[in-house]
Amino acid sequence: MILKKLLLTGKLFYIYQKIPPMNITTINKNIQPQKDVLLQHPLYNKIQSIDDLHRFLESHVFAVWDFMSLLKALQAKLTCTTTPWFATENPETRYLINEIVLAEETDLSIDGRRQSHYEMYLEAMEDCGADTTGINKFLSEVHSLHNIFVAIKQSSLHPDVKSFLDFTFRVIEQGKPHEIAAAFTFGREDLIPSMFTEILKNFQKNLPDTDLSKLLYYFERHIELDADEHGPMAMQMITDLCQDDAQKWKEVEEVSILALEKRIGLWNAIEEEILLKTEMV
Repeated sequence: MILKKLLLTGKLFYIYQKIPPMNITTINKNIQPQKDVLLQHPLYNKIQSIDDLHRFLESHVFAVWDFMSLLKALQAKLTCTTTPWFATENPETRYLINEIVLAEETDLSIDGRRQSHYEMYLEAMEDCGADTTGINKFLSEVHSLHNIFVAIKQSSLHPDVKSFLDFTFRVIEQGKPHEIAAAFTFGREDLIPSMFTEILKNFQKNLPDTDLSKLLYYFERHIELDADEHGPMAMQMITDLCQDDAQKWKEVEEVSILALEKRIGLWNAIEEEILLKTEMV
């Protein structure tokens, strides 16, 4: 509700005007400017060679990895992952997140093995010659330090990559399921089909003689799952978590905008890395 002033016959009157409830449609409308920036980002056209592709993969892998932490944080919040077991409140939301976890954590690889999408991505990087040292070293530091925030701060990653990771784990640490779901849904799952379609077009156009079968399988698998299954599931999860709570919808919008801005920062960092490498050559 908002208070609105009316001046009638020289007297001031106050009336209450009801604010229309937010929903998935209004959130999508309000975050469209940030989505447009991402979908029209110049990075896509900068991937012109195999070296450019390597630079992209070596930074983007951090987003592939931390996405899994958002996913598992949601599973921990929305299902029972401890003993003794108790049924959580919403069976539909429980099903949605478990269904997404099943595919993201144990999908079928190109050769029929069970792998997480992160493991698929890592193998695809190795297969096309990209360097996995950066992500492996970072994860080793996370293990040894037992503090993700210290590991991020002490790493030699690009400041925008650090900011991207720090945001993800701050949202997780805050512990609000609808905010974690917002970062997961609007900052990631909802964008993946469109973003990866653009990247695939560039790969196929600019690198026709390079064997990218594992990488292409990974991207195509994401497009298939996210457009047809995970995207709609994630949207329903947001709706179930917020229902008619105006404050939750407001927080979903705020987190979604921040998540998109952090993704734009990540894309800027990757573009910068590609341009610096080109100038050095």
